[in-house]
Amino acid sequence: MKLAMPVNDKSIEASISDTFGRTSYFLIYDTETQESVFVDNSAANSQGGAGIKAAQVVVDCKAEALLTPQCGENAAKVLQPSNTKIYKTQYNSAKDNIAAFNKGELSLIEEIHSGFHAGHGAK
Repeated sequence: MKLAMPVNDKSIEASISDTFGRTSYFLIYDTETQESVFVDNSAANSQGGAGIKAAQVVVDCKAEALLTPQCGENAAKVLQPSNTKIYKTQYNSAKDNIAAFNKGELSLIEEIHSGFHAGHGAK
């Protein structure tokens, strides 16, 4: 299974990014081969719609699950048709979240927020 995670660096030890749409990179991790691929997030510097564009990057990488601290509703709408499941991260590092996923310890994100839009008080 291919997992996608927003990360701050190109390392399996990298911390998970708090901002899905504006993350620098996505780690695409294959649980079967244990291969890691890092993809630049082309949406990181977008003027608007970063979450939607970032979600499309995840879909294009054929990830079957997204591990992230949070996900906006517009991004979720892009992920849903591809049946990409969205799981809430529990740990700071990508490596620890992969281990938790493999043990079945991560839960699906039930609450999708309305998103953080420029000029509307993001965090």
